[in-house]
Amino acid sequence: MARKRMGEILLETGIITPETLDKALAVQKNSGKRLGQILESMDIILEEDIAKALAKQFNVPYVKGIARYRFPQEVLDLIDAETALTNLIFPLKIDGKILHLAMCNPLDMDLQSDLSFKTDRRITPCVTTPEEIKAAIKKHYLKEIETDAADRSWIILMVDDQEIVLSAAEAALKKEGFTVYKANNGAEGLKMAIQIHPHLIITDVIMPRMDGQEMFRALQGTRGVADIPVIALSAKATAEEESRLLEMGFFDFIAKPINPIRLTARVKRAMRQTQGAHKV
Repeated sequence: MARKRMGEILLETGIITPETLDKALAVQKNSGKRLGQILESMDIILEEDIAKALAKQFNVPYVKGIARYRFPQEVLDLIDAETALTNLIFPLKIDGKILHLAMCNPLDMDLQSDLSFKTDRRITPCVTTPEEIKAAIKKHYLKEIETDAADRSWIILMVDDQEIVLSAAEAALKKEGFTVYKANNGAEGLKMAIQIHPHLIITDVIMPRMDGQEMFRALQGTRGVADIPVIALSAKATAEEESRLLEMGFFDFIAKPINPIRLTARVKRAMRQTQGAHKV
């Protein structure tokens, strides 16, 4: 039997009308995006509607409220926090040689194959929304986020295409008690920022794929992350470059090569001014 298309399922369940589907298909035609993405961008359906339709389309379970449950550590240990955040996945349970995995995109066969190899288990996908997975990751992997604001570890996202810069900055910031996540380009940084909602982002200005300025503009146009302060890094240590980046809206400017003392001082200043973090 041929698998039903998402549009057909949404029509059958009464979530959308035929007129709405026709309009969305016309928009989708030259966009390269999935139908669900188009409908969501048009504010016609919710993430939950998309997840339920995907579950029905591919005949996989739909799961909800996963953050409320407890999971054995042996299950959580199969997927590290960074992998879970980057791919928006969450391990649910082990059943013999099968790992039941909450996902937003059950079509990502490359990811399932990679995880199957790494965990030595067959992956059985379950569909849920990005918000459900973020909540579960926050509770079970990023427990420090749930502690009182006065005692919690402040989260810094470092974005740079040079591993030596990332490692040096990470070492300096961790020494001061910050939790550090790293990304190698603006596209990866944007994705991680949306997923983990860091308290501060530090990004190089010039990078391949998506540079720091493009990422900054994308952040400003994205609900939920537009207000995150962003510090710009640049090898152009000139007053003109600093002025240009501050005029763009960057919170601060740090010239490269990075001095660890200057870096931590600027980060602490940013946290005090934006988060009221008197502790740092």
